[in-house]
Amino acid sequence: MMTIEDAQRRVHEWIEGIGKGYFSELTNMALLTEEVGELARVMARTYGDQRPKKGETDSRTPREKMAEEMADVLWVLICLANQTGIDLTDALEASFRKKTLRDSGRWDI
Repeated sequence: MMTIEDAQRRVHEWIEGIGKGYFSELTNMALLTEEVGELARVMARTYGDQRPKKGETDSRTPREKMAEEMADVLWVLICLANQTGIDLTDALEASFRKKTLRDSGRWDI
């Protein structure tokens, strides 16, 4: 099983080896926005009212498309974290602590 730390290391190794270096942080932010938009399109066409345009075909299932787009979002997010020195494991742990403190009684009926 891959940890978040493993994912950050593997993305970095791929970028520095095969990818030949990171895009700038601002370019990666734009790419993250683009990838989120692609995921939004799949979600809108799978769960919302939008349907594919005439002539648009794709042999992948909606689940396969969502998985691919979610992975693309995660990839670029990891690139941004690596570039800015963010340890995503630490950041996610901090987010759990924040949400637990903030919401500890929020969902009680």
